[in-house]
Amino acid sequence: MEALVIHAAGDLRVERIETPPLEPNQLQVRVRAGGICGSDLHYFQHGGFGTVRIKEPMVLGHEVAGSIEEVGSAVQGFAVGERIAISPSRPCGLCRYCQQGLHNHCLDMRYYGSAMRMPHVQGAFRQRIVCDTHQAHKLADHVSDGEGSMAEPLSVALHAVNRAGPLLGKRVLVTGCGPIGALIVIAARRAGALQIVVTDMAAAPLRSALKVGADQVINVAETPDALAAFTADKGHFDVLFEASGNQRALVSAFDALRPRGIVMQVGLGGEMTLPINTIVAKEFDVRGAFRFHAEFAVAVELLNKKLVDVKPLISATLPYRDAGKAFALAADRSQAMKVLLSFE
Repeated sequence: MEALVIHAAGDLRVERIETPPLEPNQLQVRVRAGGICGSDLHYFQHGGFGTVRIKEPMVLGHEVAGSIEEVGSAVQGFAVGERIAISPSRPCGLCRYCQQGLHNHCLDMRYYGSAMRMPHVQGAFRQRIVCDTHQAHKLADHVSDGEGSMAEPLSVALHAVNRAGPLLGKRVLVTGCGPIGALIVIAARRAGALQIVVTDMAAAPLRSALKVGADQVINVAETPDALAAFTADKGHFDVLFEASGNQRALVSAFDALRPRGIVMQVGLGGEMTLPINTIVAKEFDVRGAFRFHAEFAVAVELLNKKLVDVKPLISATLPYRDAGKAFALAADRSQAMKVLLSFE
């Protein structure tokens, strides 16, 4: 079969690879659609991110959906032809963190398309993939393959909202409106947020935020002092979701966050210097959100029951053989929110 294999920054190739053998409790899946994630872009543009670097050829991709082509001899509850979204998260289930229910902190995690370990964990941008049954979540007939591939980034947003605690009646600020920021808007609204304000430095992502439920958007490139309107009486917002990974975006929101507000850091960037005196004086709770686990099943259920709509965030779908064009489009925030690859 064919797969998208990254060799180094800018060196993404369509190559033939072997289809892994099918074990008794596994499924062979014909991949139909895959979403280009920010981490995929980092591998393509820079050869990695932070200290994580590509050291050997690796199949990219971890946001995929497809249809079952073959079931293992011991598989129950799945049938050939059923359509599924595939969770890329493969924790060991045995380490102390898995035993505590913290599967996203597994000591032996194998996450699709990740160069964090050697040998690298091969990804899912391929025509066929073999997965464990616990990774497979059935899609309703009305959910497209493209929407199914959005279950993974939606899971990231749901995990961030879970980490923030109850949002019913809360006022929420989201800084950074890439796909994760926009999906946080969707998740926060489902969780009962009373008001959601979104900031970004580009107009196109802010238009997408309005489509998925934001009450107000602010282009901080055009109006850098706009958050000042929310700083009276020590701040307006109850919860900040920082999704840009930018220190300036994080710190500039602190004056608009009320005392004992929740700071949810979701975006990853370089190391940051924080105003500790402000955090102490306003008694902020600073929390992180990393990946997900149980939220994947919730994401698929929300899609299946039509309780969320991710279609406004899908900008384009291109054939996987046009990966270079697709990755260039995905990197252009003025034109695209989420770009999908078709493996048909």
